[in-house]
Amino acid sequence: MKTYDCDVLVIGSGAGGLATALSAAIFRQKVLVAEKEPLYGGTTARSGGWLWVPGNSLARQQGIEDSAAKARIYLQHETGDKFNAARVDAFLNNAAKVVDFLEENSAVKFNLGPTVADYHPDVEGGMPGGRSIQARPYDARALGKEVHRLRPPLREITLFGIMIGAGKELQHFFTVMRSPVSMFVVGRLVLRFMRDKLFYGRSMRVANGNALIARLAKSCFDRNVELWTDSPAKALLTDAAGRVTGAELDTAKGRITVRASKGVVLAAGGFPQDPVRRKRLFPHDPNGYDHASPAPFGNTGDGLRLAESIGGSVDESLPHAAAWLLVSRTRWPDGSQGVFPHFIDKSKPGVIAVTRSGKRFCNESNSYHDVCQALYARCVAENSEVCGFLIADRKAFRKYGLGFARPAPIPYGHHIRSGYLFEGRTLSELAEKIGVDPDQLTRTVAAYNGPARAGEDPEFRKGSNAYNRSLGDPLHKPNPCVGPLDKAPFYAVKVVIGDLGTFAGIRCDENARVLREDGTPIPGLYATGNDAASIMGGNYPGGGITLGPAVTFGYIAAKHASGTNL
Repeated sequence: MKTYDCDVLVIGSGAGGLATALSAAIFRQKVLVAEKEPLYGGTTARSGGWLWVPGNSLARQQGIEDSAAKARIYLQHETGDKFNAARVDAFLNNAAKVVDFLEENSAVKFNLGPTVADYHPDVEGGMPGGRSIQARPYDARALGKEVHRLRPPLREITLFGIMIGAGKELQHFFTVMRSPVSMFVVGRLVLRFMRDKLFYGRSMRVANGNALIARLAKSCFDRNVELWTDSPAKALLTDAAGRVTGAELDTAKGRITVRASKGVVLAAGGFPQDPVRRKRLFPHDPNGYDHASPAPFGNTGDGLRLAESIGGSVDESLPHAAAWLLVSRTRWPDGSQGVFPHFIDKSKPGVIAVTRSGKRFCNESNSYHDVCQALYARCVAENSEVCGFLIADRKAFRKYGLGFARPAPIPYGHHIRSGYLFEGRTLSELAEKIGVDPDQLTRTVAAYNGPARAGEDPEFRKGSNAYNRSLGDPLHKPNPCVGPLDKAPFYAVKVVIGDLGTFAGIRCDENARVLREDGTPIPGLYATGNDAASIMGGNYPGGGITLGPAVTFGYIAAKHASGTNL
């Protein structure tokens, strides 16, 4: 059998894996990244790419006061009895340092998202903004031939393949028909995309999670990190003392034994596509095959099984096994299906969510994780299918879009013909088409519309905190999230519970070392990203709480494995 020698082997190429590899390379280690799929980037490449980093230097430069101590109070509240002091402190003491470390030593550069509030900003320790950062857009031509192995973004969240950055850039797309400035900005982006499409076959201006992966990958390649795709890990290797010494990989050249003298890091993306573990841990998916996830199909829990195969333990005790996300199932002209993540539309004025009863069930502008919990609880109470419907009137739909159906001037008839978007001349007609109680839906909208005309929502208080308002329409007054549904026709999209990544995962210590059931570490084996049990206790405190810890614990794992004292 062929062999390959390195210092550190990283299994998985999302942000956690590449941050580990880059950090280890900066620490002068020889690093190999093994990726199961033909493309690198994992779920991160398809994501918004936010990192939750309390006390980061970008916030300080803008005069935003924050501290690890304040964030710790917030996390104690958010995690409850799942608060892991050692791991939380390791994260908080290193996260801001890692941002500076990457910016100083690599092509990874960040922007601050000052308007991205913590998801519960009014809780003690919560912040109205400044903790969530995002990689700057990047010219992927810098990757050279390696750009062709970069996983593209989730096509549902692009506009004809154009990646749209968060914040002001996204707002320009919403106001393109109302603002000459927006029309200029959007026009320039469209022209650049057309040029890239002609010469390269895809957009070379990457943003969001795609930009984070492109920047990490470029930095890894610059430091001679090898990245093998189509190379799934099949088994971990141990010595007589139980130390992990490498792994066996299946590659295009056959089975290869990789000997890693300093350690192996598991960063294979968790288990969102594993029907066996989903059946056990996802209450809305009792057979394991009905869950809709935007994660790559290869994220089937390989890292968890590898750890378990040599005595590592998996924590399945968290109150929520994943970061829940409202999604709709899209339909493409070629007959294929996809998944659209509903981050923004549910927060806009003129949009509400109901179950099959025709009743609202929550503050729609709350975090997607909280909205999904409310949806599940209401559907169980009503003994109905676990699903909901986003409802909008014509003015809201054409102004903001609804799911995969884009705002004006983009046509939407094909979405109606495919069955993705429903249209009704009246609320009763719409209700009949989507299988909702028509009388109750009419009463629900009437009850909502009265206070909504004054920007109020006494039932659920939509738009009542900084996070709610950050995703509303800043030009809509007095409440950026609340407006009546009073202009026919009316529209609906069916939504179900999906995920942004799994929380249940491998038990680790503050150095990212994998732990046995008895709490002792397995020498030479580390985990980060969604393979590691979330330090958030099964809850979702703010934008980027998966990638912030993934990158931070990747750095910690690389530092510990290499014996670096920085």
